[in-house]
Amino acid sequence: MFKIILFLLFLFLPLSGCYSQQQVKADNLKEEAPYAWDFGRVKEGTLLVHAFILKNESKKAIKIEDTQTSCGCTVSSVTKKALLPGESASLEVRFNTKDYSGVVQQYVYVHTDNLDNPIIKYIIKADVVK
Repeated sequence: MFKIILFLLFLFLPLSGCYSQQQVKADNLKEEAPYAWDFGRVKEGTLLVHAFILKNESKKAIKIEDTQTSCGCTVSSVTKKALLPGESASLEVRFNTKDYSGVVQQYVYVHTDNLDNPIIKYIIKADVVK
């Protein structure tokens, strides 16, 4: 009897974990929509480029102090270093998929002088195939 219960536990436990992870991932995509971009399936060695819109939603002018990426394979640049309230700039992100395989996620951090939101995180994703 103990073996049957143990067998059923090992059979159904992984299935419940997979379902809950998929649900959380879908919810996160809704929240991240303006800050995340999924390139989908791409061939290894492709240079991927996406331009995010960086908007100053505060009531004060902000200064963009720096941008950093999570990996040397990803570079970013901003078209403006100072934004008035309501003003936007383009944040271009380039990801070189050379030597990558599978699902890859990279981050871009925009550092500002806004005390309420000093670091804005952007995410790019791709499923790289050989």
